[in-house]
Amino acid sequence: MTEQTNRQKIAADGITAPLRYTVFRRIWLASLLSNLGLLIQGVGAAWAMTQMAASADKVALVQTALMLPIMLISMPAGAIADMYDRRIVTLVSLMVALTGATVLTVLAGFNLITPETLLAFCFVVGSGNALFGPAWQSSVSEQVPPDALPSAVALNGISYNIARSFGPAVGGVIVAALGAVAAFACNAILYLPLLVVLLLWRRSTEPSRLPREKLNRAMVSGFRYITNSPPIKIVLLRTLVMGLIGGAIMALMPLVARDLLHGGAQTYGIMLGAFGMGAVIGALNIHELRKRMSGEAAIRACTISMAFAMAALALSTEPVLTATALVLAGAVWMAAIALFNIGVQLSAPRWVAGRSLAAFQASISGGIAIGAWGWGHLTDYAGVEVALLTAAGLMLISPLLGIWLTMPRVGARNEDADVLADPEVKLSLTGRSGPLVVEIEYRVAQENARAFHNVMQDVQLSRQRNGAYGWSIARDIADPELWTERYHCPTWFDYLRQRNRSTQSERALHQQAIAFHIGPEPVRIRRMLERPFGSVRWKEETPDRASAEVLPVVATAAGSST
Repeated sequence: MTEQTNRQKIAADGITAPLRYTVFRRIWLASLLSNLGLLIQGVGAAWAMTQMAASADKVALVQTALMLPIMLISMPAGAIADMYDRRIVTLVSLMVALTGATVLTVLAGFNLITPETLLAFCFVVGSGNALFGPAWQSSVSEQVPPDALPSAVALNGISYNIARSFGPAVGGVIVAALGAVAAFACNAILYLPLLVVLLLWRRSTEPSRLPREKLNRAMVSGFRYITNSPPIKIVLLRTLVMGLIGGAIMALMPLVARDLLHGGAQTYGIMLGAFGMGAVIGALNIHELRKRMSGEAAIRACTISMAFAMAALALSTEPVLTATALVLAGAVWMAAIALFNIGVQLSAPRWVAGRSLAAFQASISGGIAIGAWGWGHLTDYAGVEVALLTAAGLMLISPLLGIWLTMPRVGARNEDADVLADPEVKLSLTGRSGPLVVEIEYRVAQENARAFHNVMQDVQLSRQRNGAYGWSIARDIADPELWTERYHCPTWFDYLRQRNRSTQSERALHQQAIAFHIGPEPVRIRRMLERPFGSVRWKEETPDRASAEVLPVVATAAGSST
């Protein structure tokens, strides 16, 4: 089957296209069960807290305990996902969550649970999920081809929200009939299918020719990439705001069921199910939404719709009206989060995908966790109705952020470029030699100076997000056609990584800069060791340590040579 035929088949299948791939289908179905268990536990934990503590802030802290770990450890988790085998990372993280769920079940079974221990083990389960998320989401691109990736992202959202459609209702029945301990036990049991399918997955990997980065350096690399990538920064900021405001619904849902609807655990489960049903509807329509509206217009429509749904939620005392408002809220919430997720996944290259998705998780989960704490305190002070109406008002005006932080246009995934040949080296170097200084001389016609300088501003971001620092561009005052680009890399290995982290669009950008060069000689590149003392044998009898280190070399070149 040709590539064009594959594309046509994927387009025809739409949202279901990724399910044609066996590995994705198995993991997706197992994750559906895992999500079901997590939501059943969430109902049990939230309702157990309402029985142990009367204050609204304690009830809201259950949501904080589950979400806060994602904000706190997302960046280390993303770095680990990019550094190690993602299958192994997901298995370890599931074992952490399973351990937390099992201990919580045992403690509840012996009536040893307190508000503090409940929050503590919710935090452990949340920590396992925080470690799991970046590795799982970034491995989706290894399970389906690039054309099916947006649908796979949407399907993963659907997996969670199918579970949310009936999981909370099931959780409510379980809690009402058997108590919170049964809900905790269900969560522990439903982790097992996902563990099995991940053990059976034979992930193919291509080992890097360069040594793995240390964890702290990998985290810095991820942070540097994100801060020098304007589209990702915009998406993350908009996601954070969405979580801060929209998190009021999930945080206050137990209180809506108890205080506004005067119901019990079953009512709470049904209301959560209505929200989940709406989320499935929203996820199923992501493809049409992306086709008909720009990213900014779609987010604007979602936030305004959610504002009206939150207002209806605050004013309603009828379960049917409340459930209807939650269906709408769930649909637009899922649509907005999926659009943010797709924007990050398609903007980040493979080498930093885990860290970028970790930052996305930190944004949405951190927003929900911090927002839940704030909305809980406001509820204690002013009541559930006032808190939800305040959230609705803030959500209604949030589209004004689009004036300064317009959602970027998202197309196909920015694929990695071909590996470059290592530059010619006559000085004995080790991987730790450095810092390295790179100077690139361009000769540019004076009438093209402004256009060249504008392109170089984009080149600066490209160099910096891939590992360079101290970037500058200078123009010779005695020879105005001569421009010098200069940047640093910490070590020789860091420089080799920086050269080969460029995506295809970044390589095209570098070639665009080189195209301004005039004259018979090619662009001149100098690579210099800033601290050469490590390369000098100060005495004849001093052993040459560098000669014992064999550095990896790629024989064929491709693309830019800078």
